[in-house]
Amino acid sequence: MKKTRLWVVAAILTICGTTTVMTGCKQATAKDNPTASVQSTELIRTSQSWDGVELPDYLKGRPELVAVKYVFPAGKKLGWHHHPVMNYGILVQGELTIIGQDGKEKVVHEGEAVVEMVNTIHHGENRGNKDVILYMFYLSQKDLPLAVQHPEIPLE
Repeated sequence: MKKTRLWVVAAILTICGTTTVMTGCKQATAKDNPTASVQSTELIRTSQSWDGVELPDYLKGRPELVAVKYVFPAGKKLGWHHHPVMNYGILVQGELTIIGQDGKEKVVHEGEAVVEMVNTIHHGENRGNKDVILYMFYLSQKDLPLAVQHPEIPLE
């Protein structure tokens, strides 16, 4: 019973640390509502990237899971790049526009999940007036890059 309470408190502290995602969390504690249960909301379940392309098969070998927090200042453009591994994320602040080399665009809004393109060149832009905060999760392997830059392709 004691371990369960510690786990619940740890979960609440973890969730409440991200106040941009959940508001009003500071008032909630395990002590206030000992019968409360952890809630879950599935944000996305898909086998396709945001542009509708099927994701590749898993890599063979030992996986390496990587989580990265990105902060894109307002007005910032990220250069052209591609991801050799599958990745997805949650945008917790702002609005991010992802542009494929073919001109196709996807606007990701605050609170939304996005599955990135794999092995397809694209770039991102923060066209808004506040920083974008994006948490990305990569399904990789040791020594594989998360992204490969393409500086030879000019940004408009």
